[in-house]
Amino acid sequence: QVQLVESGGGLVQAGGSLRLSCTASGRILGSYAVGWFRQAPGKERTFVAGINWSGEITRYADSVKGRFTISRDNAKNTVYLQLNSLKPEDTAVYSCAADRLRRRTVVDGTVGEYDRWGQGTQVTVSS
Repeated sequence: QVQLVESGGGLVQAGGSLRLSCTASGRILGSYAVGWFRQAPGKERTFVAGINWSGEITRYADSVKGRFTISRDNAKNTVYLQLNSLKPEDTAVYSCAADRLRRRTVVDGTVGEYDRWGQGTQVTVSS
């Protein structure tokens, strides 16, 4: 069973950068797409970025295109999310999740298509 652990969150000023990591233990993560999602207080969890199992396909929410970059290192069982040009509205708990299907050719942005979740890491952007 895959267990996911996020790290790299913190407090940063607007315009700053952070790099989040999602590391898997247990079964190898390399056969599954991974998505990053975020949830701000009082709001629903929303899709931020995703990457397919091979790393060839990525997908981003419109609100983060050009600022965030997702990548993966399957040898390290880790997926990264580089957050640049951060804005106060990016403040949220960021969680990674593994696709429920193995080696899917597309990156799905639907919460329900991911069935293994990390505990989340807090990102706070001050103005």
